[in-house]
Amino acid sequence: MKAIRQSAGILLYRWHDGVAEVFLVHPGGPFWAKKDAGAWSIPKGEFTGEEPLAAAKREFMEETGTLPGMKNVMPLVPVQLKSGKMVYAFAGEGDIEADKITSNLCRVEWPPKTGKMIEVPEVDRAGWFGIDEARFKINISQAAFINELAALLNL
Repeated sequence: MKAIRQSAGILLYRWHDGVAEVFLVHPGGPFWAKKDAGAWSIPKGEFTGEEPLAAAKREFMEETGTLPGMKNVMPLVPVQLKSGKMVYAFAGEGDIEADKITSNLCRVEWPPKTGKMIEVPEVDRAGWFGIDEARFKINISQAAFINELAALLNL
C-alpha cells in the first residue's frame, strides 16, 4: 500500500493597525517568476515520521530562515489535494520581517524535460496580506486555511 504524501505548514498572522494580516511566501525558480495570483502559499513542505506541528515549524524555518515566537497556535482543518496529498496547517499569531527572509535552495529541472538541473531558492519572497488580498494571492487549494482563520478571528 502506497503511503499518503503529507505536507505541513504555518499560517502566521498578526494584527497591524487593527487589521488582521497573514504571512505568505512565493515559490522561487523560473516557473513561478512571473506568476502572482494563485501562486503564493503558506510556508510548508512534505514530511514523514514527524508530528505535523514539528514538521510545520521545521518547514517554516527552512523557507524563511527564522521561526518567530507564536501565540494562540491552533490546528486548522487539514486539506486533501486532488493528488491525494494531505496538507496540515497551524495558525499562529506572530511577526516576521517579510523582506528579510532567507530560504534554502532546491534543485529543479530547467528548462523542463531537458535533464538540466539548476538551484533556486525554495521561496523567493514573502509578504503580509490582508485577508481579502491573501485569498486572491494564495494557491486555491490552501484558501480554506485563510477562510477558517478568518472565521476563528471573527472577521
